[in-house]
Amino acid sequence: MADTSDLIVLLDAVAEGSEAAFRQLYERTKSRVFNTALGYVRSREDAEEITQDVFVEVYRSAGRFNGDARVTTWLYRITVSRSLDYLKHKKRQKRFAFLTSLFDPSSGNLLHDPPDFVHPGIELDRQENAAILFRAIDTLADKQKTAYILTRIEGLSNREAAEVMAVSVGAVESLLQRATDNLKKQLAGWYKSGRP
Repeated sequence: MADTSDLIVLLDAVAEGSEAAFRQLYERTKSRVFNTALGYVRSREDAEEITQDVFVEVYRSAGRFNGDARVTTWLYRITVSRSLDYLKHKKRQKRFAFLTSLFDPSSGNLLHDPPDFVHPGIELDRQENAAILFRAIDTLADKQKTAYILTRIEGLSNREAAEVMAVSVGAVESLLQRATDNLKKQLAGWYKSGRP
């Protein structure tokens, strides 16, 4: 998703209400937005939903783009923000579903023997090594996760990731070091437990 002056021209036209420009901007940038979202949620359906949310926001806020960053950096920022918001919303939904499963639906009384809580991620130990890595990535703090996804999965340089995250390059390097250390601990524990 190379940033070129024509992306700025397209964004300016979107700000003026051009649907044709919006379609062009979408076609040129949708795969990068989708792939970045997929790095966070790993569900095609969820990533598509986030991608739609990102482009709705792009359409609504194109006029507020002030050029302090490249268009691609701006898109990454929106995508990261929407992805993290989506994950937080999903966690809240899961907690609520778990809590409601502790109560009898007909009487509202607390069940003495609540059903086992089965997380959809349990099946990950039977999938490819990439799935194991993503499970470990899920345990990272948001900023570490973002630095790791942007640089190691999306292939951005530390400088580009710093622009997206609005932090210094040194901060990205520090976050990556902590992320790498935490992933090593997570993965060492995973393999010591005899899992594939």
